[in-house]
Amino acid sequence: MLNILKKDKDSVKNKTSVDAKTGKDVMETWAMDEGTGKSAGQLSPAGVPPPTQISKFKFASPHKKDKRQSSSRFNISKDRELQKLPLLKDASVAEREELFVQKIRQCCVLFDFVSDPLSDLKWKEVKRAALHEMVEYLSSQRGVITDNIYPEAVNMFAVNLFRTLPPSSNPNGAEFDPEEDEPTLEAAWPHLQLVYEFFLRFLESSDFQPNAAKRYIDQKFVLQLLELFDSEDPRERDFLKTTLHRIYGKFLGLRAYIRKQINNIFYSFIYETEHHNGIAELLEILGSIINGFALPLKEEHKVFLLKVLLPLHKAKSLSVYHPQLAYCVVQFLEKDPSLTEPVVKCLLKFWPKTHSPKEVMFLNELEEILDVIEPAEFQKVMVPMFSQLAKCVSSPHFQVAERALYYWNNEYIMSLISDNAPTILPIMFPSLYRNSKTHWNKTIHGLIYNALKLFMEMNQKLFDECTQQYKQDKQKEKEKQKEREDLWGRVENLAMRNPSYESTLSRTSSMSIPLSSNVTSPTGDMEDPDITYEKLEAEAREVRKVRNKDKPLLRRKSELPHDSYTVRALSDHKRADEYLTTPPDVNQC
Repeated sequence: MLNILKKDKDSVKNKTSVDAKTGKDVMETWAMDEGTGKSAGQLSPAGVPPPTQISKFKFASPHKKDKRQSSSRFNISKDRELQKLPLLKDASVAEREELFVQKIRQCCVLFDFVSDPLSDLKWKEVKRAALHEMVEYLSSQRGVITDNIYPEAVNMFAVNLFRTLPPSSNPNGAEFDPEEDEPTLEAAWPHLQLVYEFFLRFLESSDFQPNAAKRYIDQKFVLQLLELFDSEDPRERDFLKTTLHRIYGKFLGLRAYIRKQINNIFYSFIYETEHHNGIAELLEILGSIINGFALPLKEEHKVFLLKVLLPLHKAKSLSVYHPQLAYCVVQFLEKDPSLTEPVVKCLLKFWPKTHSPKEVMFLNELEEILDVIEPAEFQKVMVPMFSQLAKCVSSPHFQVAERALYYWNNEYIMSLISDNAPTILPIMFPSLYRNSKTHWNKTIHGLIYNALKLFMEMNQKLFDECTQQYKQDKQKEKEKQKEREDLWGRVENLAMRNPSYESTLSRTSSMSIPLSSNVTSPTGDMEDPDITYEKLEAEAREVRKVRNKDKPLLRRKSELPHDSYTVRALSDHKRADEYLTTPPDVNQC
């Protein structure tokens, strides 16, 4: 039995709460989202999906580098000389509609932004000014969207935006990696951005009538819009995300088609190419859509979760879109807790075995699931879940072990563990006890002692039983090891009786391995002294001293010099909508 120093229960509870609070602070500092660089608690307001990060670059390099700027293949207009038309505000009320249509048609003229960017500067400026004026006009005026405007506005958007995207221009000739490589920015973006802004103002206008627009914004239009999500320019994907979200909210007849086509993109990504630039943005849209699903969930939505969302965890580029994916999964579980068991088992099935940063992402997502799990559903999955956590605690990669041990600083998870301690403690105890002695990282030692201390306070009798059982199992291992050594000794004695033993021994002496009676157990540790409460408390206190709160643990990226133009262009980008919110009065179907 353990020699446990009896302490005052109130003081123990106070210390434990301080430990949990301290660990939580460190956890929030450390648990940086791969896709955003912000802590999980700062991603977005409640009820909205985390926004996709526009720029991953923190510092501009002083090194000179060719601008990673290209342009799509536009069909350049033959007649590009534009006439500067009068301002809309100066025209009479009767002439405004006709003048507005003329300006929209002017903006259908396409220019060359790549092979000769300095050509037609005068006419490019006329088009840019007309677009800017129309954006302001739609934002400030009412009653300007008439029946004649719908086909003109949709056609102008299609002519400017629906195009062949440029091939990925990676200097090494390899496939573009959105996590490592700088994106190729669209050279025509100053004009394209104004076209996107005009179309968004058009969709969001109080004059906009979906019934009048549905003849022009149809399935073909949506399909061409979705094809643009593979654009390498993150600024364009950001506008596309908002545009498609607005179309989904206003056109009920297109909703099922939009979901189906997004599913097709995901299927192609998972099972064919594993390459698409817009997965994070599409998941952000879906996160907002899932948030508005009516209850009970339709069967097609459950199939989407199990057959589309969960297999997305298998892709090697998971870190690019994982915050949005985890949000979608958690939204489903909040809607229907009965999906918890298949989701958790699927996550455990796809659990990475040789990719530690990806394993940390899975641990982040699993904790988000545990934060919303129902106690009855927890009991269905706790055995396989904590068996996996025991493996993570034993991981030689200290970030994986550390992230798993931070679960013991989550109050809700600790309440679930406390209610099911007789099942969970025997699973976790061998891994915790063994690694408290053998793990190479001192921080992990302290976190393990903190977890053992909480288990000890939770159920002293059960803790003692697990300790005794562990020692018995360890003794059995030593006995088995001794039997194995004795068996090999007998084999060696029999071999020595062979007449050719001496000649064989001389030839293989350099390869022979001497047997030693002082062999340690397979776990690598010798007989351990009992764990006392004072030792647990001291080790837990020690880990709080060595943690560095100011230095989050992140995977080190390549140190290629960044293009200052690209960094500046992405940092100056202004989002059309920071968060995608689903209107509460819209019942998503």
